[in-house]
Amino acid sequence: MRDPVRDVATLLEALPYIREFHGRTVVIKYGGAAMSDPALREDFARDVVLLKYVGLNPIVVHGGGPDITAYMRRLDLPVEFVGGLRVSDADTVEVAKMVLLGKVNKDIVGRLNRHGQSAVGLSGEDGRLFTVVRQSAPNGEDIGFVGRIDRVEVDVLPHIAPDSSPVIASVGAGADGASYNVNADDAAGAVARALRAYKVMFLTDVEGWLADPSDPSSVVSEATADEVEAALAGVEGGMRPKLEACLNAIHGGVTFAHIVDGRLPHSLLLELFTDAGIGTKIRAAP
Repeated sequence: MRDPVRDVATLLEALPYIREFHGRTVVIKYGGAAMSDPALREDFARDVVLLKYVGLNPIVVHGGGPDITAYMRRLDLPVEFVGGLRVSDADTVEVAKMVLLGKVNKDIVGRLNRHGQSAVGLSGEDGRLFTVVRQSAPNGEDIGFVGRIDRVEVDVLPHIAPDSSPVIASVGAGADGASYNVNADDAAGAVARALRAYKVMFLTDVEGWLADPSDPSSVVSEATADEVEAALAGVEGGMRPKLEACLNAIHGGVTFAHIVDGRLPHSLLLELFTDAGIGTKIRAAP
């Protein structure tokens, strides 16, 4: 049986956070289990809609790596990664654009609309939102049409989606007019930095930034950007680009960056509106 007093206590706990965040921009990098599990997809959509209704300005940035890989295999195209980056020839980029824009982006937009919030789907190519430069693998190897964001044209967002929640797919165009794959973590960090967002949040498939990657209980609940930079050389795998994106955002004026376990239902709300939080919060050095 539900305890109505506990429900009221939860709302009261959230009140000071709602007051603090009202009118603020929050950039959310959406991916991992939160994107692939049907129940979590619905939870995420409801969370974003609630953020909008209580006065925040949520902006969703997404990738879709597993879907891209699945479609490439169905088309018998080679799937190759170097240094965590997808090797992308012209065929790969074409498939990525079809999947990200024609399927993943529209699915997210449709769920937000269905739960009561107008949403508009964009890519980094719309209105020159992202200008990218060609990127090599960490070892210097050429990996094709993989881009690093050089500029975010933030004025595009209020013109295209003045009263709607933007949902941005992580592809962009270079000065040569070619389309490029863009890492979604990098894209979220770059968007947050360009907007000077109050927060940027990265949904992932671990509990947060772990001091010991083999110990799920070793979550670093809070750290400064200086502490992250000091530890970055020893961080491997998918956590490294997330921490780098956090640093990029913080150094660009974003107040807080969060790494959150997207496998938990309503993880966004738990991190934003509860005293304990559930992930890692990174802030500028005092």
